[in-house]
Amino acid sequence: MPFATVDDTRLFYRLEGSDHRPTLVLAHSLGLDHSLWDAQTPDLLAHFRILRFDTRGHGASDAPPGDYSIERLARDVLGLTDALGIASFAYCGISLGGFVGQWLAANAPDRLTSLVLANTSPNAGPPANWETRIQNVLANGMNALGDMFLERSFSPATLARSEPCVDSLHRTFLGTNPQGYAGCCAAIRDMNQTASLGKIRLPVLLIVGDQDVGTPWTGHGEVLAREIADARVVRLPAAHLSNVECPRSFTSALLDFLTPASAEDPLRAGYKVRRGVLGDAYVDAAVAKTTNFTREFQELITRYAWGTIWTRPGLDQRTRRLLVLAMTASLGRWEEFRMHLRTGLAHGLEPCDVKEVLLQAAIYAGVPVANTAFHIAQEEITRPS
Repeated sequence: MPFATVDDTRLFYRLEGSDHRPTLVLAHSLGLDHSLWDAQTPDLLAHFRILRFDTRGHGASDAPPGDYSIERLARDVLGLTDALGIASFAYCGISLGGFVGQWLAANAPDRLTSLVLANTSPNAGPPANWETRIQNVLANGMNALGDMFLERSFSPATLARSEPCVDSLHRTFLGTNPQGYAGCCAAIRDMNQTASLGKIRLPVLLIVGDQDVGTPWTGHGEVLAREIADARVVRLPAAHLSNVECPRSFTSALLDFLTPASAEDPLRAGYKVRRGVLGDAYVDAAVAKTTNFTREFQELITRYAWGTIWTRPGLDQRTRRLLVLAMTASLGRWEEFRMHLRTGLAHGLEPCDVKEVLLQAAIYAGVPVANTAFHIAQEEITRPS
């Protein structure tokens, strides 16, 4: 298992993705671990190398006794990235991870390229409340806080649906080391970073949950938005764990902020994506058949379909491939359907994916459509490679 030792404390981490991509550090909330980001990581890996870790006192990381501080937790991040040879990185922290992100942006701005603060605050409430929580968890264990965790982390609607992810996170919370949890509570108890927010000059995105009772907009998000120059704000219909309740919207907000529109010529970008989706052989053959009469039309398709729509980060290429198959089948565009089916099967789609799309098409576009599509698909699936 991957560990790094920082200040005599062993920290568990996961570093995933291609080394040539920029690094994005994801920091979890109080009482959880790196798995909080499971819903975001697959989509983000197409654009970043992802570093997730268990905060001191949490998950598989050590839980040394005594009170921690926000500075100590932030220096753990710096020590971990130093150990991994990461000189600079984008940072996204939710709740406790956001407290740490504020310190990093104000005190180590040369290390961060951009900052996302989700469901967080510069001052998380009266110290006496946190002291009461510390004494409760040390005396009675994590089970004493289990109901509070659920009520503060999720909206009533999410709890009513009994979603598996809620049960998973609840188990993670109950399995947290009480000593480590108390140490982080002490860091929050002693924290007031309002005065240092004006020092932050990085690009900052604030994500706020409209149903968040722990760090609501009033008195928390609004302070960050007011004190951090030019901070962008996204509000989601979620409680405290907005990345769990609105996973796709959260990821979309991250990608929109962290991957701004490319300055690359859409025609050039379109050819790259077109080759990635359809393969070099197909594109080379299409280019070879282009004439003066068809050139402008081919460039129009490449620029706008491939260079503008297919490059958008909101849907991955597998999803876009499946949508194209469903649409071309429904419209009876069989030549286009076969072409995307053939290249899709050669670049990541599997027969089970195609079957589900065509069964869906049978219901919503008609059995005759699905009948023809299944016939073509059978030919392509059994076609000699």
